[in-house]
Amino acid sequence: MAQITASLVKDLREKTGAGMMDCKKALSETEGDLEAAVDWLRKSGLAAAAKKASRVAAEGLVAVNNSELAGAVVEINAETDFVARNAAFQSFVSTIAGIALNNGSDIEAISAADFGDGVTVQDTLNNLIATIGENMNIRRAEVLSVNSGVVSSYIHNATAPGLGRIAVLVALESEGDSGVLEGIGKQLAMHVAAASPRWMSVDEVDAGELDRERTILMDQAKDSGKPEEIIAKMVEGRLRKFYEETVLLEQTSVIDNESKISKVLEAASKEAGAPVELKGFVRFALGEGVEKEESDFAAEVAAAAQA
Repeated sequence: MAQITASLVKDLREKTGAGMMDCKKALSETEGDLEAAVDWLRKSGLAAAAKKASRVAAEGLVAVNNSELAGAVVEINAETDFVARNAAFQSFVSTIAGIALNNGSDIEAISAADFGDGVTVQDTLNNLIATIGENMNIRRAEVLSVNSGVVSSYIHNATAPGLGRIAVLVALESEGDSGVLEGIGKQLAMHVAAASPRWMSVDEVDAGELDRERTILMDQAKDSGKPEEIIAKMVEGRLRKFYEETVLLEQTSVIDNESKISKVLEAASKEAGAPVELKGFVRFALGEGVEKEESDFAAEVAAAAQA
């Protein structure tokens, strides 16, 4: 029997995009013949992953996984929303959220992690691509943790437990009552899902974006023809409005529609019996920022008819 070396397996994986174990099996079946192994994988439908890699994947699922003091959120993309209802895909995404919780947010580390039975996450993903027939990728992951307190999560319009199209984590540092912290954490996570803040505090606002916003507001105010000192006050007033729309601590809670989030935390501190500090938040909306291809369905049908 021909010796199946690591370099031979690597070459076959690069040619086909198939999983490591499938490549080993293909080489064993073909006695180490690389080209024959490629054909074997193609016949088995396992060489499809590489061919699908160029197709836009903007659908899929986001998922959360929590422990007592930490939480992870991940986004796994596929080409169509149909895949989000596939049980195998849902199970894969849920498992990846747990792996991220234990391994951190680095995608390479997640991809190289053990998915089970000695098979890596990447190999499992390649096999899933071959089975389902769509391009998929682990797009991003984020992990939040606290020394004491809670990391709360929320899934909007959940497809299954812990899975959906919008996922949020909120980290609260506190020695206060755990029941109070869990309640306020859930409320804040729901607020973040609805209000979509970009920054946690005014100090975190990107300086470049703030300068652009101030320039735009200044130009608008100058059109009023008012004196310079009045224009300066107008700009600062409008900047406060900008903060109220984009900064979490400056936003008005969607729960009661009257309390600023910073005040909500002050009230929570009193109720919990200890200071409650917002340490961070993450909001993943499925497909945000992915450039989607606009297809002409009629043209596709016409092209297929002429083929």
